[in-house]
Amino acid sequence: MSNTELGSYYFHQGTNFRAYEYLGCSLSMKDGKYEYTFRTWAPNAKSVGLISDFSGWHRAVPFSRVTDNGIWELKYLSDRSLELSPYKFRIKSRKGTHDKGDPYARFSRGGADGASLIFTDKSFKWEDKRWLEHRKKTISSDGKYYISAPINIYEMHFGSFMRHEEDNRYYSYSELADILPSYLKKLGYTHVEFLPLQEHPFDGSWGYQVCSFYAPTSRFGTPNEFRHLINSLHKAGIGVIMDWVPAHFPKDEWGLYEFDGTPLYEYQGKDRMESRSWGTRFFDLGREEIQSFLISNALYFFREFHIDGLRVDAVASMIYLDYDRDPGEWHPNHLGTNENLEATAFLRKLNSAIFGEFPDALMIAEESGSFGGITKPVDMGGLGFNMKWNMGWANDFYAYVKTDPIYRKYHHKALNFPLMYAFTEKYCMPISHDEVVHGKGSFVNKMFGSLEDKFAQARASLLLMMTYPGKKMLFMGTEYAQFREWDFDNSLEWFMLEYPNHKAFREYVAALNFFYLDHSELWDIDFDEDGFRWLLADEADKNVVAYRRFNKKGEYLIVAINFSGGTQTVRIPTEKGVRLEAKFDTGRLAPEHKDIKISKKGSEYSAELVLSPFSGVIYKKYSSKKRIKI
Repeated sequence: MSNTELGSYYFHQGTNFRAYEYLGCSLSMKDGKYEYTFRTWAPNAKSVGLISDFSGWHRAVPFSRVTDNGIWELKYLSDRSLELSPYKFRIKSRKGTHDKGDPYARFSRGGADGASLIFTDKSFKWEDKRWLEHRKKTISSDGKYYISAPINIYEMHFGSFMRHEEDNRYYSYSELADILPSYLKKLGYTHVEFLPLQEHPFDGSWGYQVCSFYAPTSRFGTPNEFRHLINSLHKAGIGVIMDWVPAHFPKDEWGLYEFDGTPLYEYQGKDRMESRSWGTRFFDLGREEIQSFLISNALYFFREFHIDGLRVDAVASMIYLDYDRDPGEWHPNHLGTNENLEATAFLRKLNSAIFGEFPDALMIAEESGSFGGITKPVDMGGLGFNMKWNMGWANDFYAYVKTDPIYRKYHHKALNFPLMYAFTEKYCMPISHDEVVHGKGSFVNKMFGSLEDKFAQARASLLLMMTYPGKKMLFMGTEYAQFREWDFDNSLEWFMLEYPNHKAFREYVAALNFFYLDHSELWDIDFDEDGFRWLLADEADKNVVAYRRFNKKGEYLIVAINFSGGTQTVRIPTEKGVRLEAKFDTGRLAPEHKDIKISKKGSEYSAELVLSPFSGVIYKKYSSKKRIKI
């Protein structure tokens, strides 16, 4: 077979993981002329034509059907370069004529028009070799423990992180490349996670309704300018995670919706086709060509943009047949269960392909159900992700901090129950965009009580999140306690840093982040019970928890947090000959906590801790080092 025939064969087999090199638009030179090869998959089309700036929008240049399974091809010769020229595919079917963007376009002008843009520029030069070597060393397993490295993620929505004050205009990829790396580095973050940046028509979808999956959105610049941003972040030692949406796509006319006049990329059956809540179409994940499309797309961003990971959105909507459906609206699989077997098989195939080529990638699942084995390796029967958002912890904890401290004793399980399942999956502890919008309140405003108490509880809450097992994530604006809910259509309220409380809060977050980075006890063993021991799990009446975090050397930190509105005195078990020193606190500790002496009763040793209202402290075995006081 020729390379072209192989490309087609493997595409239809669901194993062409470089489908973007076969389909879409590619460039070669022929007799001094520019030869552009356009290919698309439209098995139910009567005809396919090219309409464009360079060939005319009203007269379609016809494609030829080159495979029985629906690949159409056009070779277009030009005397000049057509780089950045807009084009579409005019598809005629039994239902009429539709002008579609190229599903494999590497650039698009988006919006309501959605014309694809020819982009063949391969001139970008990467300068991130040092980062990629670092990634290979840190995102790994030492045999027993996986990812013994700090991961502290700053989640952000590109379009509302920062806007130009004079006209509310977006900052570009290039402009943020001059700002974002140093900001994240100074605050102690290891990674940034972007809400979806593939081309999407509707700003209000926050990027989650993608029409052009291979095209970084043109809102902020060109693909190479996006590469420049990633390159700048890598040079600063910041990893890049992209939010990725393989579950569904919108019904915009120019997108994948009924691409050849019939459901093609989407499920055909009414019981699986559409999301009631989102108004979008679900990908037909059992179809081989869709597998080639999506897995190639994931690998495209790893290969061509050097991303470090994908956060896979809405996994629950993929793996449950009854997701967002009432009884009678869905059909069980042949085993009689609600598992979408095609979807789980696809996710295993996806993760196997990613880790086969990029063993140091991060594949993070946003999965809100109780599906077992999300982060278990594929060869052990799992879905193969290497992290999962701990949404159960987040939901329970937010309900807890909203509660009047007088009644928190009845909800103490929000603090101790997460450790009942903490090591069943490899968790990321998320304070995400989903929880600071739609009337849910900003993070600091979720806290009960007065303004002063809100800030104190927010500090204590972040101390808990940063010291519980699991990797970390914080949504933008939370680092300086923005009070207004997140608004996708406007900039964060950076002016709030002019107020002392907010400036001090960001300084606290930075200090906490750097304490986390500097202490392996907080990240060396995140996914195994060897890294955690309760000291006080059931002090519900006092709203207190205390625990140890261990590193691989057996060294430990002691964390104690008081979520009550009053001072609490507790005793924690300890060892003979040990003295404790407070190394980090939330800023409201009694002075005597600098040096904690141990007392003995019978054969048992213990330390008495006096915790101020809404405060937390991290202790270490006695040393001469001074504690950090915020």
